[in-house]
Amino acid sequence: QVQLVESGGGLVQPGGSLRLSCTSSGFSGNDYAIGWFRQVPGKRREGVSCLNMLDDTSYYSDSVRGRFSISKDSASNAVYLQMNDLRPEDTARYFCVSDTSWAAHWCRPDFFRLEGFLNVWGQGALVTVSS
Repeated sequence: QVQLVESGGGLVQPGGSLRLSCTSSGFSGNDYAIGWFRQVPGKRREGVSCLNMLDDTSYYSDSVRGRFSISKDSASNAVYLQMNDLRPEDTARYFCVSDTSWAAHWCRPDFFRLEGFLNVWGQGALVTVSS
């Protein structure tokens, strides 16, 4: 059974940085992808980024491109989301996400449209950007 666990959320001032971690377990091989979505109460979940664990291809939403960076540490089964130049509108619960049916194929330029098809979600980490 695949599981994802997030850590690293918290309170940060505008312009500050924060790094989220997602530790996975249960995958066999590395033909899969890990991504991040975020959600503000009352709104739909929004795709943030994804990383193909097989070939290291990554994608970002327009709202975070150039400020956020996704990376991995294969030795520890961890994926990181480095968030720089944070803004109040980045405040949300951030979810680590993957899928056991699509392999890594869902991590593509329109990954943010595939939220409803992804079947593995973490519990979420709250990020608050406020002065």
